Amino acid sequence: MSGLLDSTCHFVRFTCPGVQIGGPKLDPITDFFQTMQIVGVVHARLEATAPWGLKSDADVAEGASRDKHSAESRISPFHFAHFGMLSRGSCWLSVEGIADPIPLAGGDCFLLAPGSAYSLRDNPRTRARSLCEVAPRNGSQVISYGGGGVPTTIISGWFGFCAPSANPLARLLPPLILVKADQARSLALHTTLNMLASEMAELAPGSELVVNRLADLLFIHSIRAHIGSESEACKSGLLRAIFDRQIGVALRSMHEKVEHRWTVESLAAACGMSRSAFAVRFKDLVGETPLEYLTSWRMQKASTLLKKGDRKLVEVAESVGYDSDASFSKAFKRVLGIAPREYRRSSLEALGATLQRDDKKRNTVHPA
Repeated sequence: MSGLLDSTCHFVRFTCPGVQIGGPKLDPITDFFQTMQIVGVVHARLEATAPWGLKSDADVAEGASRDKHSAESRISPFHFAHFGMLSRGSCWLSVEGIADPIPLAGGDCFLLAPGSAYSLRDNPRTRARSLCEVAPRNGSQVISYGGGGVPTTIISGWFGFCAPSANPLARLLPPLILVKADQARSLALHTTLNMLASEMAELAPGSELVVNRLADLLFIHSIRAHIGSESEACKSGLLRAIFDRQIGVALRSMHEKVEHRWTVESLAAACGMSRSAFAVRFKDLVGETPLEYLTSWRMQKASTLLKKGDRKLVEVAESVGYDSDASFSKAFKRVLGIAPREYRRSSLEALGATLQRDDKKRNTVHPA
């Protein structure tokens, strides 16, 4: 995967203004979209002919080849979500943790959560090679692979996430979001994917920018289609908590006013529950206490602000509910394992190195 990133990755800032679900107020899902640090979008078109099989292991998807405890690993795009749409042919998708291979047909879309090990093949019995072995080189965005038989085309790509985004993503996303071609409420997703397929089929000036913006929209529409499907995955974990009649109120309150001096008592009162009943139900649905969740999300918001580098540390601290940069720094290091000043410095250095590498690539003259 690193080879693929080296050849085609670029830095993008992820913003999604105007996306509102359920009213004008800031809801947790919109807040996730606005805060997630998508730092790279890699896109490719797979032209496969039977027999063929490709796989991505979880250790590759999570970037296990580097030291996960290093400062660099905490600010680099090590966590990958894979998306795809079959624009021609059919294939089988196997995902670790899901018992049986899943048949895919033309128009079907999928989104795999970061860290998911998976394989795509023409037949469940076909041997699969690592994606790293067939990654496109020299700036190409087309992967041609297979034995020359029945053709299959997949518009595919990977979102690269900064490490702080991986935890909330793991809570929000199931291992697999599958949107069938005939599924209701998927029009926007298929429209975006068809536009993406068209743009990648015939590259023109500005295509790279268009593809990246469409990829951003694709991620949002995939999750929206998943929520609209009301599948079993939406009835567990964080999504269940967000749509819970009482606990959802507490989550919306924390996301709308992350800087507020929330207590378990005040959150319970907002939900119309007793303190003890609220605390038990919140942990049962979310997997941690209300204040643990609040602290974790505050650090997620703070890491995004630190990467921008345009605010003083005390201003970042105040924006997420801390009176001093000292108390904020202590909480930040406890949650993310790195001091905020070091995080900001490493982030800016990583950004500078990436921009310098991309500029060098643009100025490199390739032989005809």
